[in-house]
Amino acid sequence: MVVMCIIRVEHLQKRFGSIAAVDDVSFDVESGEIFGFLGPNGAGKTTTIRMLTGFLIPDSGDVFIRGVNMRESPIRAKMKMGVIPEMGNVYVDLTAKQNIVLSGRFYGISKGELDRIADDLLERFELSERRDNPVKTFSKGMKQRVNIASAIVHSPEILFLDEPTSGLDVQSQRLIKDIIKEMNQRGTTIFLTTHNIEEANVLCDRVGIINRGKIAAIDTPERLRRAFEETQSVEISFDKPIDGSLIGESGMVSRVEKIGDKWKLYTDNPDRLVKYLAKFAEDRDLAFTSMEICGASLEDVFMKLTEAREDAS
Repeated sequence: MVVMCIIRVEHLQKRFGSIAAVDDVSFDVESGEIFGFLGPNGAGKTTTIRMLTGFLIPDSGDVFIRGVNMRESPIRAKMKMGVIPEMGNVYVDLTAKQNIVLSGRFYGISKGELDRIADDLLERFELSERRDNPVKTFSKGMKQRVNIASAIVHSPEILFLDEPTSGLDVQSQRLIKDIIKEMNQRGTTIFLTTHNIEEANVLCDRVGIINRGKIAAIDTPERLRRAFEETQSVEISFDKPIDGSLIGESGMVSRVEKIGDKWKLYTDNPDRLVKYLAKFAEDRDLAFTSMEICGASLEDVFMKLTEAREDAS
């Protein structure tokens, strides 16, 4: 099966004074995937997404949206996308329905069709009962739902979301994640920037990790985890308090973390470490209260890659 590239980024660069916010970034996003874009604060995520969506002009490099060059034909490129910025762009003095209808008019949707689409979106986003209320009376989660509904009124091929669940309550987060999955199943390509590692792990087909303006890695969450076997770990607790540094002295552990009443021991050989821990416990008359062997998490990989980039600098 031939997979079509819907977003292509070629040698993108953007500087702010002496700071290279985005430094020779290139990658592709495949049609129909959910692509996660991760990085620490100041890594270049937001600058990159602003260039991809045409809000910021790159110093050099190109962005292609479904083959359309953003620099040469920005309107054509933007017609293919919906954009949810981090801060939101709803009009708080308008009602929920008025926001959706206004957005639809920008895309030239006829009045009759637009009214039907707006009602359908209000139903999907669980906003029907509040359709005629000013958005300024809404919670943050409800405002974000209006924001997303307004961005997809024209059924865009691509949806860009910048931290869509940041600061929301658990119920709103779950609803928005469900909407993202539903839209993707209907064929929309999703480009998602997030600080939430677990959110990316659950939602994304692939993730790109950016740090200090450069791409550190791009792959599926599972393959990234497998590539970092040394970030496997054993989580253990005993019936008596212990000094975790004693286990660290075994030479089998690269890092020791205390998590509540447990110790998390990072290792490249969990089997050998577990056998060592059995003898460690026997020698000290300790009883295990819990033990779990954990594969590398996406958070572990993220930390490893960003730390490596910082060390190299």
